[in-house]
Amino acid sequence: MKSFFTKNLKGDIFGGITAGIVALPLALAFGIQAFGVIDSSEVPNIGAYGALAGLVGAMMLGFFAALFGGTHSQISGPTGPMTVITASLISGIWASTTPASIEHVLIIMSITGILCGVFQILFGIFKIGKYIRYIPYPVLSGFMSGIGIIIILQQIYPLFGLKSPVLIIDMILQFPEKIQQGIEISAFFMGALTILVIYLFPLLTKKVPSTLIALIVVTIISIFIKFNPVFTIGKIPSGLPIPFFAKFSLAGINWFETLKITLIPALTLAGLGSIDTLLTSVVADNVTKTKHNSNKELVGQGIGNMAAGLFSGIPGAGATMRTMVNIKSGGRTQLSGMVHALLLLAILLGLGKYVQYVPLSVLAGILITVGVGIIDFKGLKDLFKIPRADAIVLITVLLLTVFVDLLIAVAIGMIIACVLFMKRASDLVESGYESSAMTTFDKESPWDDEKDMPDEIRNQIYIQRLNGPIFFGSISRFQEVMSSIPKNVKIVIIRMKLVSFMDQSGLYAMETAIKELQDKGVTVLMTIIQPQPMYMLEKMDVIPGLIPRDKTFKTFEECTAYLTSIFK
Repeated sequence: MKSFFTKNLKGDIFGGITAGIVALPLALAFGIQAFGVIDSSEVPNIGAYGALAGLVGAMMLGFFAALFGGTHSQISGPTGPMTVITASLISGIWASTTPASIEHVLIIMSITGILCGVFQILFGIFKIGKYIRYIPYPVLSGFMSGIGIIIILQQIYPLFGLKSPVLIIDMILQFPEKIQQGIEISAFFMGALTILVIYLFPLLTKKVPSTLIALIVVTIISIFIKFNPVFTIGKIPSGLPIPFFAKFSLAGINWFETLKITLIPALTLAGLGSIDTLLTSVVADNVTKTKHNSNKELVGQGIGNMAAGLFSGIPGAGATMRTMVNIKSGGRTQLSGMVHALLLLAILLGLGKYVQYVPLSVLAGILITVGVGIIDFKGLKDLFKIPRADAIVLITVLLLTVFVDLLIAVAIGMIIACVLFMKRASDLVESGYESSAMTTFDKESPWDDEKDMPDEIRNQIYIQRLNGPIFFGSISRFQEVMSSIPKNVKIVIIRMKLVSFMDQSGLYAMETAIKELQDKGVTVLMTIIQPQPMYMLEKMDVIPGLIPRDKTFKTFEECTAYLTSIFK
């Protein structure tokens, strides 16, 4: 245990503190967003409830997910997708309960968070984590872009000092009318200034998080110009959090009805949080060159969300931006995530009284930049370059996410992607392309046309043989093999003879692998590319953008002749 806490002590402490500073404005903003569906005229201090729930969720989940999780450098807390679901839950409870009470909302939210944690622990116990690799890129792209759009639409109204409608379609249709009725100029000024600071401050320095600078600077400005208190968070309680069952009376709770209300949202949050978390774990692995334990991470997230729910905090997941900040600041072990949570606790205990002055439009500005960051602009930009089937899946999932339901969007996207892939596989077999039911990546057994390669060349290169389509179901293995290429290799030959098809997931995985090799000074060659992969590689400008045409060969003999000429 001693080595765990001391092997990277300085880096973990600094990384955790930096991640905690970044997490503060986001925790406040996500909490406000979740509770913002309740009209402040009905609950005057609703902003304070949201801010407290955001801080408590970030603190509890951040500490326990780090302590029990399986990703060393992961920072967990409220995230955009999880907050959207929580806001929908709170909105439904408030609208369907007569008389509505904030205490009832907090009790239901707490129970939902606990159930979410239970489901995630079960996911880990039954080893469901490994199936994350089978989610196609278009499904993830459409889903994340949809979440980003939802966050932006929800925050446009607070940016102008207006109350946001609950339904997305109403947010769009009612906006012109609401603007004509009048906006709060000072609120818009604060929100716009926040966005400008977030985007422009990094041009001066990236050592200090721009979101924190925006939060502090614009809040101070609002105090000096005597910003309307109606449009601020309001005073939040200070002190140690109290479990919900000790804070509220549970007498009269219909537990059967409560279970009916909370079960589906809890399962949705658990599934969404697990996907969000494990994607962040993969990102952390790529940067730190480590290997996370998916199922242990899910158990840790489950324990963290149970703790968050127990203390009326909003549920969350592994947060990519905060995790990257932690890693870049030196965090490498679970200690960094625990330090991040303890810093938030210190803020809650000592600085909570100052949070009341933060304008809601400042948090709206922060969340709008978060929403923009979530949108997958790369996937949308390539919409007319990727296979038509992938484009259909991406747009379908995006529209369903925004206008229907997040879980339905992912489920339907997966079904469409699988059906389209089966159709592609059938077409390839019927057309006579060489293909394989199982994609393999072989670096040991030479193919027949490699036998004549001189030993002096063979000893200086690395050959990666691909067999079968490179698609969403095989890219995890593809990434593992490509990342295991020896460090001292200067030339890598990627053999594409038996690759009959590449989807968007495979294209992006190939593009990333080539860039990583070239960043290490490795020369990448390609041989014998079948029509569909060649078309897609050219469409995405992998050829000739990354690999010049004089480094792609129709036969392995041509490649050998090229190598002979450069090794003379």
